[in-house]
Amino acid sequence: MSSQPRRRPPAPAAGLDDVDRRIVSCLTQDGRMSVNELAARVGVSRATAYARLDRLRSEGVITGFTAVVDPARVGYGLAALILGNVEQNEWRAARDELLHLPGVEYLAFTSGGFDMVALVRASSIEELRDVILERLHGATHVRSTQTVFVLDEQRRTLPLP
Repeated sequence: MSSQPRRRPPAPAAGLDDVDRRIVSCLTQDGRMSVNELAARVGVSRATAYARLDRLRSEGVITGFTAVVDPARVGYGLAALILGNVEQNEWRAARDELLHLPGVEYLAFTSGGFDMVALVRASSIEELRDVILERLHGATHVRSTQTVFVLDEQRRTLPLP
């Protein structure tokens, strides 16, 4: 058993009203939008926009701002989904180990036929081979894997409920 403290799921934020939803929607489309522009688009005062934005950040609804980068244009033109099975009682240790593999962009533990799925990006097939055959298969708690190459991918932002 891992000695790490158990993480509790985040408490749900207080109900989001229509103004909160419009603020989040605007910022997911353009995280660099000024508060003045945000206030104008949402139809509230600048002071209200600041207050709402501060509250949404303090409640963990908005966790940060980032640039969206095309992986292929920065040298990660190859992507693979790696499905794997790990030692059940060591999943936390496996998670911590797998998060440090080169190229891991996303890692989730799942139900069903596989315990986990990882999205791994690499600059070449040789780099991906080394990650899978040397690093992943050499990981302490990994029992088996299956690799699926990503041939095309699209992303979209989900609407708020």
